[in-house]
Amino acid sequence: MSKTSSRLLTGRYDRNILRAALAVTSAGILVKIVATAKEFCVAGIYGRSDAMDAFLVAALIPGLLVNLISESMNQALIPTFIRVQEREGRRQGQELLSSALLWSCVLLVGVSALMALTTHLYFPLIAWQFSPQKIKLAEHLFFGLLPIVLLSGIASNCTAVLNTQERFALPALAPIAVPLATVAGAFALNGRVGIWALVYGTVLGGIIHAVLSVRMMEAQGYRFRLCWYGSSKATLEVARQYGPVLLSSVVASGGLLVDQSMAAALPAGSVSALAYANRFVSVVITLLAGTLSSAVTPYFSTIVAEADWSACKKTLRTWRRMAALIAIPIALLIMLGAHPLVRLALQHGAFGSRDTAVVTRVLVMYAIQIPFFVCSRVYYRFLLAMRRTDLIFYCGSLNLALDIGLNLLFMRWMGVAGIALATSIWTVNSLLFLWYWTHKLLKEKTGLPR
Repeated sequence: MSKTSSRLLTGRYDRNILRAALAVTSAGILVKIVATAKEFCVAGIYGRSDAMDAFLVAALIPGLLVNLISESMNQALIPTFIRVQEREGRRQGQELLSSALLWSCVLLVGVSALMALTTHLYFPLIAWQFSPQKIKLAEHLFFGLLPIVLLSGIASNCTAVLNTQERFALPALAPIAVPLATVAGAFALNGRVGIWALVYGTVLGGIIHAVLSVRMMEAQGYRFRLCWYGSSKATLEVARQYGPVLLSSVVASGGLLVDQSMAAALPAGSVSALAYANRFVSVVITLLAGTLSSAVTPYFSTIVAEADWSACKKTLRTWRRMAALIAIPIALLIMLGAHPLVRLALQHGAFGSRDTAVVTRVLVMYAIQIPFFVCSRVYYRFLLAMRRTDLIFYCGSLNLALDIGLNLLFMRWMGVAGIALATSIWTVNSLLFLWYWTHKLLKEKTGLPR
């Protein structure tokens, strides 16, 4: 490919990524506004109560299962799906998709059943400082939330396929159904069923989200069909990639479980404080890192399939700088304005001034991670497109070890805020690791200096 053609293609990729990022961001902002409003409502109704602690621990497992099974499947599937679609046609793409959807749903149901049967083994470990009554409540709430695993997994798979068809805005807007339904449930049912109102609202929102996602995917010509078409070269490639990605997700999820478990060993309300502070940071990370990941994934997969390494280097450089320019000021603003932000957002009803002081400290420590995490997603998605999922696993394993060690060190000094600081520090390690291997691989492909 000539340099002129490469520059033209790179410019096209950058424009397409920018359009996709703007579309996802616009929809994501609206979803996060509604989700944040949901948190305000929930904090006012339940505060940092034992019931809220139990719900947050119960909701942790379904979210982790979706990330483990469906998100891992998306990361393993999409690069191969795009290549098959471009080289072999839509029929072969549909067959690969149907096989992947079948295995994703089987795994979601199977793992959900296994987790339901073994709650008595791991819930006392996750929340080992909870009272027996509090652990029992968390287990019951978990059973009620289990349907969300399959529902959210289906929605996630459909959204990934829609992104490959350059459909970003509406799929990114569909998750708004979950916080809307949760708020409706909290207001309508809290007086009668207490914390169970959040469970009913969450499941209803998951049903609506899944149905909308399936309908949108089918409108693009890809049917939601659970059917096995045999072991083709493409399905075997996805299976080989899925293993390391799944293991990496297990390791990453282990870090979240470690944080929650260690927070449960601290004074009452520490789990809630960690969760409330993380809500603010997760809004920014989802909008920035989530948007960037959704936007660059199909284009990185296309660039790698075409072996246009010059375009890879330029696209990486452009979007790394863009991520840093946006993320750094936002992180600084959150850190400087943490106290008024928490006070205005959460301090009402059962959430008092002491709660505000605790959550503020945690939020400041969590916000440090924002620019490092967002920039690392650029390299993360490139390595997935290169099908180097083994490197993703090694990075996650190193981060888990760092998380445990740093938690033990900092929580003694800073309490629950120390757990948040440990998270921010290992995101720095993640960025450095992914940056190094990205540039090493590109150097091998091009034979040029970094």
